[in-house]
Amino acid sequence: MAVSTVNISFQEDLLEQIDKIAKMESRSRSELIREAARMYIERKQRWQSIFSYGESAASKNKLSEKDVMDEIKSVRKRK
Repeated sequence: MAVSTVNISFQEDLLEQIDKIAKMESRSRSELIREAARMYIERKQRWQSIFSYGESAASKNKLSEKDVMDEIKSVRKRK
C-alpha cells in the first residue's frame, strides 16, 4: 500500500491532547491520527447507510417527515 505524507495544522491545545493520548497508548501521533480518521470515515459511512435506508423505507411506504415524527412522538408517549 502506498503511503503519502500530509501536513496538517492543529490548534496547540488539540495537539497536546493528541500527544497525551498517543503517549498513554504507547503509539505515535501519526498512528493515533490515522485511526481517528479511519473511525470517522467508518462512522460517516454507517450513518449514511442508515439515512439511505430510512429514506428508502419512507419512500417505499409513502411516509412524510411529519409521519415519521408523529410516530416517534407516539412511541415516546407510550414509554
